[in-house]
Parts: sequence; structure tokens; C-alpha cells
Amino acid sequence: MKRPWVRRTLGNGLQVVVVEAPGAPLAELRLVVPYALTEPREAATRELLAARLGTGSTTRDRRAVADRTADLGAELSTVVTVEQLLLSVSVLSEGLEGTLELLGDLLSRPAYRDLPTSPPPPARPAGPRTALRRAVLAHAFGLHPLARPPAAEPAPGPVTPDDLYAFHRRAVVPAGSVLLVMTGAEPARVLRLVAEHLGPWSGGPSGLTLPPFGRTAPAPGRLALRHPGADQALLLTAGPAVPSTDPGHAALHLAQLVLGGQASSRLTRRLRERHALAYAVSAALRENAAGTWLEIECAGAPGTAGRLAAEAADVLRELAEDGPTPQEAERARRYAAGFTRFALATRAEEASALAGFAARGVDVDWLPAYAEAVGGVTHAEVTAACREFLRPEKTLLATADGADAGAEEGRTQ
Repeated sequence: MKRPWVRRTLGNGLQVVVVEAPGAPLAELRLVVPYALTEPREAATRELLAARLGTGSTTRDRRAVADRTADLGAELSTVVTVEQLLLSVSVLSEGLEGTLELLGDLLSRPAYRDLPTSPPPPARPAGPRTALRRAVLAHAFGLHPLARPPAAEPAPGPVTPDDLYAFHRRAVVPAGSVLLVMTGAEPARVLRLVAEHLGPWSGGPSGLTLPPFGRTAPAPGRLALRHPGADQALLLTAGPAVPSTDPGHAALHLAQLVLGGQASSRLTRRLRERHALAYAVSAALRENAAGTWLEIECAGAPGTAGRLAAEAADVLRELAEDGPTPQEAERARRYAAGFTRFALATRAEEASALAGFAARGVDVDWLPAYAEAVGGVTHAEVTAACREFLRPEKTLLATADGADAGAEEGRTQ
């Protein structure tokens, strides 16, 4: 469903998107702030600030914030991803103005003085899955914050209030952030209220943005890691892909679903049903500010890593050379159409999806238009996408295993 929407940028750099939802009893607000971990030594500060943001200000303590939220009929939550901090609010429509006032207070006048004085937890070594993912990204795309391990030495002492205030001034800023408001209220009024209550918020632009990968296409090859004591074998790949705004993305999406994105996929039938090699099989298109890649992820019993990689390479080769059957392409199309409808099933889910698009600079009506694009993809176009993107010689296949890798060359993590 395409909804009317407007986009404006305030004087402080905050991008505001108002999406009309006539008659909606709730207003949905999504504030997306760039929040990538660009410096490993700041990990503890980043995590603690995300946990404390929204719990108090210099004018309201935790109880006052909770009471005001309840009075407005609002629910507030904060989620941190690899590159963003997402602050979500669902509120009764009549509480929209009060919610914007509360947000402005929390963002402009944070309170971090009453921190517990506990030392930071000791750093834990990365598990097999995390170590494998970092190795894949480093090999495929070169040095990058996403591939960088945490700081070898812990930060000196616990995180202090001054640390949080300094990080807030640098990270929680309007310039570079996006606020999406989905509401039945008149857009001009909403924009006026946002400017009134969030216009005084200042700072930026944020430096916590992911830089692009050094390579647009992953370096192919074979990587085998040994992780003594691991209780499963892992396969992770990185293959070429195009971003969601590319005209060829819809065909690649269907090719990815045929490969490993649904229960009847080629990888599932081969690795789980035919050979019982893996109990978890998936393929996905990964996309963020750093880049885009096609990923296969599988988990199986210890000692099966080499076989997992060989079978996955065979599936890639078969699809690249012969393409999917018309029936497979049609099943993938139906699955993609159903998933798109599911993503828009509730206004809360719709608002979160649209905020993600807006934060990437994509029009908020991209998803409904994409559903139409998927419906128009031909079998020949899916076959061409398989031929271009699924060739194993273009893919990095990486494994981690705790058992003896036999003839495989590896390195200990």
C-alpha cells in the first residue's frame, strides 16, 4: 500500500519524514541515528549509552519519564544494530505532541550522572561464529570496522558520566539522523510540532557511520579456520550482489531465494534433506552502508566443514550453469510477494521498515513498488542473475571447525 508522505530537513540537519495513515489510532515514531562502532575501545561506552538513553533527563528522572510515558499512552524502546541506533515510540494519536516534547527533552538534556560504579566486564574471546564472520569480511573486502576485533586491551576503568556526555555530544546528534512519523494528523501540523520540539536539538554531523568497503565485489577463494573446542562446523560465504535500488536486484532476490532463502531451496534439499549434513541452512542478501553481498550460512556436525563447502559450491555451480526451473522461480516469486505483505502487516512493522528505507535515502514507497517489480521478473531474468552472481569462482567460501580438518589448510583462531 502506497501512502502519501513528505520529507523535510530541519535547520539542525534532522531529516523528518511524515507518512500519512488516515484514521490510525496510534502514531508511530522512529528515530534512526547513525551509531556504528568505528572504534573498538568505545564499545562499552556505546552499549551503556544506548541502554541509558531515554531513561532520564536533567528535568525528569527515571520515574518521571515512566510516568509521563504512561500518561501519554506511549511505549518507548531502543534497539542498536551494527550501524544504527533506533528509538521507537508507539503512542495514542492525541499524545503525539507530548511525545515529541519528551523526545526533545531526552535528546537535548540527557542525564547520566547516576551511573553504577562497577568495573567493565572482562573481554571474552570471540566465539567461532563471530571469528568466522570477521575473517570472511576481512578476506572478502579488506580492512574495515566490521572486520575488526574488539580492542585487545580493556578501556582503563569503568565508563564515567563524563564519557557518556562526551559520546552523546558526538553520537546522538540531529545532523545525519532521520525521524519518521506515521500518523493520521495533518502533515503540516506534524512538521510544525517536530520543528518546535526537536529543532533545538543540536550537534553533528555524526562520525559514527560505516565507511564503504575497500572493494565493491568480494575477493573469492577458500578459507578454512580451525577453532579448537567448537561444537559444530560452520560455513559462511561472501558472493557478489547489487544494492536494493539496483534494477537487477529483484531478479537477484529471486535467485537468492531459490538458492537458500526458503524451505524448498536448493541448499536445503541438498545439505539437510539429501545428505543430512546441516541442521541450519540459509542464504541472504546483506546490505548496509559498507556494501552489499550474497551470504550463505550453514551449521553442521563437527568434522563436516569441508563437505559443507564442497556441496555448497556444487549447488552454486549448478544454478549458475543451468539456472532454476520455472517452478522454482515461481515459488520464489510467491514467497517474496508474501514476505513483502508480511513486512507491512502492522503499522508498527511498516513504520520500522519505512524508517530503514528513509535512513538509506530511499523513498518510503520503495517497498510497495518493489513488490510490483518482483511480480514482473521473468524466468529468463532469474536465470541470468544466477549466471552472473552465483558462480563459485566469484565467491569466498569460508569454514570454521573444531574437528581435524584433514587435508584442508587452516589457521588457528
